[in-house]
This record gives sequence, C-alpha cells and structure tokens, in this order.
Amino acid sequence: MRPTASALAAGLAVSALVLTARAQDLLAGDAAHGEAVFKQSCALCHPSGLPGTPPSGPGPVLAGVVGRPAATVPNFTYTPALKRSGITWTAENLDRFITNPQAMVHGTAMIVQVPSAKDRRDLITFLGTLRPLNSSAAHLDVPEGRPSWGDWTNDAPGVVHHMTLDQLEKPYASPSSGNNPRTVAKPEGAHLSVPAGFSIEPYVTGLEGPRLLRTAPNGDVFIAENREGRVRVIRGEAGAGRPSQNSVFASGLRGPFGIAFYPLGPSPEWVYVANLNSVVRFPYRNGDLTARGPAETVVPHLAESTGGHVTRDVVFSPDGKRMLISVGSGSNVAEEMEAKSPAEIKAWEADHLVGSAWGWEANRADVLYTDPEGHAPLKVFASGIRNAVGLAIQPGTGDLWVSVNERDGLGDNLVPDYISHIREGGFYGWPWYYLGDHEDPRHAGERPDLAGKAIVPDVLLQAHSASLELAFYTATSGPAVFPADYRGDIFACEHGSWNRSIRTGTKVIRVLMRDGKPTGEYQDFVTGFTVDNKSVWGRPVGVCVAPDGALLISDDGSGTIFRIAYAGK
Repeated sequence: MRPTASALAAGLAVSALVLTARAQDLLAGDAAHGEAVFKQSCALCHPSGLPGTPPSGPGPVLAGVVGRPAATVPNFTYTPALKRSGITWTAENLDRFITNPQAMVHGTAMIVQVPSAKDRRDLITFLGTLRPLNSSAAHLDVPEGRPSWGDWTNDAPGVVHHMTLDQLEKPYASPSSGNNPRTVAKPEGAHLSVPAGFSIEPYVTGLEGPRLLRTAPNGDVFIAENREGRVRVIRGEAGAGRPSQNSVFASGLRGPFGIAFYPLGPSPEWVYVANLNSVVRFPYRNGDLTARGPAETVVPHLAESTGGHVTRDVVFSPDGKRMLISVGSGSNVAEEMEAKSPAEIKAWEADHLVGSAWGWEANRADVLYTDPEGHAPLKVFASGIRNAVGLAIQPGTGDLWVSVNERDGLGDNLVPDYISHIREGGFYGWPWYYLGDHEDPRHAGERPDLAGKAIVPDVLLQAHSASLELAFYTATSGPAVFPADYRGDIFACEHGSWNRSIRTGTKVIRVLMRDGKPTGEYQDFVTGFTVDNKSVWGRPVGVCVAPDGALLISDDGSGTIFRIAYAGK
C-alpha cells in the first residue's frame, strides 16, 4: 500500500529534509492523476520501481527520487551536466526541472517538459509515494557469458546477419532484462574496427551529444546537438582529417533532431529543423555558417503528447510537394491507451489511417506529412511504426525508408528492430502486432480486424539494437570514395541495447542492396565501441556521406564525429 501525502511528509523529515510550505503543497496533490501523468510523460524511459513494472529502462529508476541527490542511481550513466549540478531532488527542484529541464541543468539529456502546474504537482506527489529501492533491486545483475545468438561478442567488420521470420522466438522465451550501458572513458588500447582498406579517425571532438547528421547541397555538414538545443555546421576540405570551419548555426531550439534543406536541388533557401513537437525553418543560402534570420514556425504542433520517444526526423518527397515527419510513440506498447468499440474505431479510422493509435498516442508511432509551408492539416503517411528515428529518400526510386526501434519487454530476441521502405497508407503493426501477423500478447484479441494487415519490413535487425539514423551511400568520386559495390547500400547507426541481457548493437552496419532492393542481409561495418557486457565508450547515432566520399558518423557517448575513408585496393 502506498503512503498518503501526509505520511510522506512525515517520513521525509527522517531524511533530514525540511519541508517548506511550497514542498508540502507539491506533495499534497492527486497521486492517482500523477501516476497517469507519469505513464504518459515518463514511463517509457523511467522505471517507477513499483511491483510488476520493468526494473530498468533507458532512464534511471525514479523510486525514491524525492530527497535523493541527482546522478546517484548505481550503474547508470548520467550526463556530465547532471553530475556537476549538485542538485538534490527536493519537491521544489523537481518542479523547476520538469518545467524546463534545460533551463535548470544546461546540457541534461532530459528534454521533456510538463507545462501544466497541476500536472507537475500531481506527478511530484506520485513520485513522492515511491519508496526507495535497495541497491540490489535498483539494477538487475546481468548474467555474464550466457550463450546468446547475435550478441556483441560475435560482432566484427564483415560479419553478415540475416534474420528471417521463421527464426523468431516466442514471446517471453527469455526474461525481459534491464541492462543499461554505462558510458565510460575510452579504455587504453581500445580501437574501432573497420573492413580492410578502410580507416577511421576522429574528425570533430568535444561536442555535446552530437546526434543526427545531414549533408547540405554545398557539402557542409549540419549536426543536431539535441540536448544543447542547437544545430552546428562544419566545413572541411576534400581529404582533410579535420574540418576547416565549425560554427553554431542556430540555438535556443527544443530538442532539435531532424534537419532538411528546401527547395530540393543545389540552391536551397531554407533549413528545416524538427523539434520535439514542432517544425521550424531558417532562411538559408549555400555557405551560411549561421542562420541569416530567426526561426519561422512551419508546424506548431505535431502531437498532443511529448513524453516517451523524443526524436523527430524530417525529409521532403522527391517532387518537393510533401514534408514527411516521423514521430515516435509515447510509450512502449500503448499500455494505457483507452479501449474503443469497433464502431468508435471505424469512426476514428475514417479520419485517420487504418491502425492509427488514438488518445495521447494520436499522431504518434506514425510518419506524418503536410506541405512544405505547413498549410495543409497533418495527415498520416504510414502508421504502426513504433519509433522511426531515421528517414531517408532512396535515390532513383524516391521510396521513403525508415530506421525503426521496435518494442521492448518480450525477451532478449524480441522484437527485432528493422530498416525498411515504407508504403503510403501502410500499417506496420504497433502496438497490436509486430513483423506482420505476430500478435503482441499484451494486446491479445483486441484488434482481430487488423489480423493480416500489418506489413512485414524489409530488413530485420538484432532485437534491441536501437537503430537510429540511416543514409544511402551515393558518392561516386573523391579521395575517400568507397568501392563501387558500396554504391546504393544503406549505412545505419545502432545506438545499442538496454533491454537485453547480453548487449547488442553499439555499431555501424551496412545494409546490402542489389539492383536497388534489399537482400535482407546486413554486415557489421564499424565495431569496437563495447567494452564489456555492462560498459561502452561510444554510442553511434548519426551518419552522412561527405563530399569527398568519406562516411561521417556521430557518437553521442564520446561527443565525437568520426570519419571513415577508403584508401585500400
């Protein structure tokens, strides 16, 4: 039984916290409503520590957070900004932090805000009811050395993976694990491995969480520094090992990730940036290292909720008439989405796409579209895509491709992430089905009308790899250009698992294409970021092709952009 707010106030005095009148007010809200706010805004990343809930997640457990010094949960990697903050999570500090995390701790990875004062009060009251876990319960020990197909110990450049539906395990064939990677300093002697004939070297260092990369038509490379709220641009000479110019293009943004240039072609006039819940654009001419004007809002509001997945990508259709925007789900598998009757579902889908989620998941787990000016209402291009972190248009075909994080909680090897081209009007399963007609047991029997309607993606990836940005290799010349058989293939960054007992991902992969179509296979291309089953020294996120033919990848663990060049025979 959870303590009441009055009992909580009495209990906190034991931990030497003096409750101000403001703190008492913040801890006297509606805990039941606060739990609902938690599930909507926090639960995808932060475990509550309550019985029957996941013991670990991408964010630290919040059991016992009220009264706890910041950055002190064992076995969790915090940002340097939060480590330096010296904050204790009093009720007042929690209220300030979730009002605007970046304003309170500049550089924190937390970007989700709770703008409503009542929601914050009730959420803090709920958090105050969560008893601290003992240290052994706060983090699951990970079994070392357990045989497991497709884990990090088998990775090396050139290793080929080919997953098929007949290899899928049954749900819960293994427990759902909490195995967050600890990001550590690069160990002495550690190095990255690439195929023979290639080299990989640091290109830019000292960045704050570099994420998505995009190459401008003139060859400049734009970098989204997501948690810093800014976009950076770098310029390098062909074949050079370091950029010659490095500038902040725009700042003061909220969770920027996706970057696109418009109109299409050699002379864009705008740089579009996808924020946490909006799309803005800056006036631009080739060669601009800083925005030549303030941000203009194009899409002011993408979805009703902002919790859960926070990356938004943006690209334009080949004819330039549509702006496509990816918005990930607000939860793992829509556990709290209210039920609808068949008649209500039919009415909902009359104005939305088949398989579109509703409630606070509306416009989530989708790829949306509007016109480049944002005048047309947002529509769903494809639905049931849990978190399409990366978008790319395939040269030649004009097809939209996505790099997708699938759901957690069904075991070590479910559900595979995927990279796939996406059909307009297509439904890809979330949350009711996965990888075609595999029903999620947590939604058993809820949507028989969707049976057989979920599309099977093109390329299945090791489960929980956390596939992020992808890019087609298009270079045909330059001092670093790759061999011709790489042309048209896809490179993608795998950020690395947290929901798997034996770590996977944390590498860069090459998706093999033949005559513009995927073979279903992919190769490891860059490996070596993983130290052991608990620790990594880097986490790949973004990838783009430089004008000289080199491949650039961003690593938000070490704050580095790496450059991969070919010089072999």
